[in-house]
Amino acid sequence: MSDQIIIFDTTLRDGEQSPGAAMTKEEKIRIARQLEKLGVDVIEAGFAAASLGDFDAIHAIAGIIQNSTVCSLARASENDVRRAGEAIQPAMANPQKNGRIHTFIATSKIHMENKLRMTEDQVVERAVQAVKWALEYTNDVEFSAEDAVRSDMDFLIRVFDAVIKAGAKTINVPDTVGYSIPAPWGERMRELIARVPNSHTVVWSTHCHNDLGMAVANSLAAVMGGARQVECTINGLGERAGNASLEEIVMAIKTRNDFFNLTTLVDATQIVTTSKLVSTITGYPIQPNKAIVGANAFAHESGIHQDGVLKHRETYEIMRAEDVGWNTNKLTLGKLSGRNAFRTRLKELGIELASEDALNAVFAKFKTLADKKSEIFDEDLQALVSDEFVSEAAETFKLVYLQVTSQTGETPHALVTISENGLEQHAESDGGGPVDATFKAIENMVKSDASLLLYSVNNITSGTDAQGEVTVRLSKGDRIVNGQGADTDIVIASAKAYLNGLNKLQAKSEKVNPQL
Repeated sequence: MSDQIIIFDTTLRDGEQSPGAAMTKEEKIRIARQLEKLGVDVIEAGFAAASLGDFDAIHAIAGIIQNSTVCSLARASENDVRRAGEAIQPAMANPQKNGRIHTFIATSKIHMENKLRMTEDQVVERAVQAVKWALEYTNDVEFSAEDAVRSDMDFLIRVFDAVIKAGAKTINVPDTVGYSIPAPWGERMRELIARVPNSHTVVWSTHCHNDLGMAVANSLAAVMGGARQVECTINGLGERAGNASLEEIVMAIKTRNDFFNLTTLVDATQIVTTSKLVSTITGYPIQPNKAIVGANAFAHESGIHQDGVLKHRETYEIMRAEDVGWNTNKLTLGKLSGRNAFRTRLKELGIELASEDALNAVFAKFKTLADKKSEIFDEDLQALVSDEFVSEAAETFKLVYLQVTSQTGETPHALVTISENGLEQHAESDGGGPVDATFKAIENMVKSDASLLLYSVNNITSGTDAQGEVTVRLSKGDRIVNGQGADTDIVIASAKAYLNGLNKLQAKSEKVNPQL
């Protein structure tokens, strides 16, 4: 059995199923580039049959990524599998690369009877056929038994035996609903490997959801049970309570190598950068006490802890902050830096803009920010680029002018000018605070009838001159979107985020999000 764990990142597929976290093609490419830099083995770039946008993104990523395997999800249907096969074709054109098709079908009684309305024989037949369709496009085929945690063991063995004989190379055992706990999950993996014929010819994988807060623990239990691939996401992003967190999986294996005696190919120094990029693009802030990547992960408030760390770091720290990328992100550019140095730094960060005009636009924003801030960090640059992508995509509403009055004893008041499809409108409103007044003034113009579900502010870097990153979550009908905005002025950032959310509500989205 190999001592290397394959890291299968599904941020771009399963992570995108978080409410409001849908990404554009350009945003997916940016994250894919960073995932490659991070060193993940497999990038599940999307679900090709879900929409034309997903197909295009997978196709583009398959043509760009050189060092990671690019994968597309597919239900066990001919259309899904063939769309996935077509999407990964650019990866197959290069003899040094490979593309993967990840096909699945539910195997639990509750799913087969109530969702699929299929018998066990029909499920086995469909699973085998899906693997055979996939093999027409690639020899790297992964099969998943959806809701394996609640599936009958004997039936799981039957299905896995059949798909291995059909040619599947990776067998994934997902805890789709986050129902399991570590001991039985590890034992289930152990029993499957022991009882499935030819189990030694495939890679066994685990995919755990976090509904009971045990996705990472379950994943590691599966590893101890013989799994050699872990499916996970950056920041634990994903539907409902999310997925197993990549950074926690990787650092657990690295930090407790005395116990696991296993390795990964992940460059841990890229973890914080990747985490912040995903947070910025999806609009999902990182909680301060989040393991590894939270702002407080290496902070010490207690005097006893501070004293101990100052005397000897390992008294209260089991990892070094710099090992996961903290304190390595200072950008040594300033307002006197030239365009060439700026372009070079973008390239080092894995950022490629579509045109010279886009580069000039971001460079101009950089110069403006450098006049406001004494120090510029990589996170600031990522936010500027994200803001440029937002402004390119947001064609309906744009912020033109904002004036806010807020003083002690007086009702806050906002005067806002926006451009709607190139036509300027003006409105003003009072509010409970400057942000409330701003949002009300915008609504006086757009009359969206959207409900504000979430308003969140996070500083992109430290210091009182830091950019504030605002996330709003809006809902209307059956649609939920996240809007984002960044600025050194929190009220301006809030207005940008609200308008970004409204623009996303204007856009039509057609996606199918299967759970795994």
